[in-house]
Amino acid sequence: MITDFLIINCIGKDDKLGLRINKDFFIYDFSSKNINGDKLVSQILKLLNSKKVQLNDRFSVILNQGPGSFSRTRISLAVAKGLKIAKKVKVYGYKNEDLKEFDQKNIEKLLANNLLEKNLIKPIYLS
Repeated sequence: MITDFLIINCIGKDDKLGLRINKDFFIYDFSSKNINGDKLVSQILKLLNSKKVQLNDRFSVILNQGPGSFSRTRISLAVAKGLKIAKKVKVYGYKNEDLKEFDQKNIEKLLANNLLEKNLIKPIYLS
């Protein structure tokens, strides 16, 4: 069961981060249209540190697999895999069409309806 998680929606439109920790939910909107790996990692660290989150094997990272921007999808995938290697977090992916709106209610539906893929993430790119 997924309780505490970071959700990364970084596919090139309406890029956002979501964090659920101790049953509290927070959303961070990206103000920059030019997001790269360093900026994404910086924003994630800023969000995690502000909420005093401890990353461990009980924490999960959920990311949007697309379809979307090739570079942004690859960046978010690389960040998630880096966290998995460094902190042993669990990584899950979802398809963009499975999350109608990025808010707590719809994210809870995504989790409740088992619309997450657990093993290797298979990104979908726009051509």
